[in-house]
Amino acid sequence: MLAIFFIPVEAHAAQSATLPAKYAKYEQFIVIDKSTNVLSFYEKGKLVKSFPVGTGRKKSYTPEGLFTIIEKIKNRPYYKEHIKGGDPKNPLGDRWLGLKVTIGGKVSYAYGIHGTNNEKSIGKYVSAGCIRMHNKDVRWLYDRIKTGTRVLITK
Repeated sequence: MLAIFFIPVEAHAAQSATLPAKYAKYEQFIVIDKSTNVLSFYEKGKLVKSFPVGTGRKKSYTPEGLFTIIEKIKNRPYYKEHIKGGDPKNPLGDRWLGLKVTIGGKVSYAYGIHGTNNEKSIGKYVSAGCIRMHNKDVRWLYDRIKTGTRVLITK
């Protein structure tokens, strides 16, 4: 009799356990790999935890580069459609880690790492540019991350 076993392997398990030296100097550091839709959280150069994420519908939507977390907000309103924070219809979930993004010399505060009201979108290319996480995952990260943490978004 032939038995076939399926052992699930998480996509983020293959992430490197250490950062390149130029980034390992930071107390905390995040790498978001758009090619695998994985966010990896490092402390003092060592991988602490990785998470599946959702990124931009088109490659150009989620910016690439080195950015900074400038704010942490619980239950941020979704201003585009005037949805209050904490509302189950809010596509930002209940945690927001706002990024300072400079593109072509212009600064934007419109991008963030946040939860979602559509958990099935995680792991896919679906957003208007932000990085979506499962709500339980972004809560875990929110509780640990400090403002000023650097975020590297790569392809």
